[in-house]
Amino acid sequence: MGGKYRITGDAYPRMRRPRHRRRLVLAGIGAVVALSLAGWGTLQLIDVFTGGDKSASAADHKRDCPTPKPSAASAKALPKPASIKVNVYNATTRSGLAKSAAEELKKRGFTIGEVGNATKAYDKKVPGTGVLVGAPTATNGSFTVLGTQLAGTVQKTDTRRTGEVDLILGTKFKAFSTPQEATAAMAALTKPAPAPSSSC
Repeated sequence: MGGKYRITGDAYPRMRRPRHRRRLVLAGIGAVVALSLAGWGTLQLIDVFTGGDKSASAADHKRDCPTPKPSAASAKALPKPASIKVNVYNATTRSGLAKSAAEELKKRGFTIGEVGNATKAYDKKVPGTGVLVGAPTATNGSFTVLGTQLAGTVQKTDTRRTGEVDLILGTKFKAFSTPQEATAAMAALTKPAPAPSSSC
């Protein structure tokens, strides 16, 4: 061979590998190490700013915030049927309706007052099942209890100062709710309200 690769004597030229490939490998390893360190540092910063161990925080939060217990005082207080005096009036053309209705209410524990025909203001002018008339204080008491006995009644208040309630039977009146239905409706009304959700 001629030139610089010419063999002279017993010495042979040394063929070296290019060095640029080794540099690329070292650069790649260095980049991986740098990215790993950067990721680890980021996680440490997140732990610092979020308060560290989330499970411990949740346990402390649960311990400091006890579960609220339902209160029996939240049950709605309603008057007993015996404390409600009911005047029963018939606004229909069916005779004897007020008397039979009053007898049924008496069996269910209500106190009965006057029984007879409705006044001209209501006579044959009640298209529904009935109208309940009483003082404004009866709205959330006597009206509610008496309403469990007859669905679809309309409530009206006047200026009376007594606690008695008028039940004026209308054209669509056929029968009172069954005792089972009335009892279930009363139980639903006196059921304690759900406990408020905790703000902890």
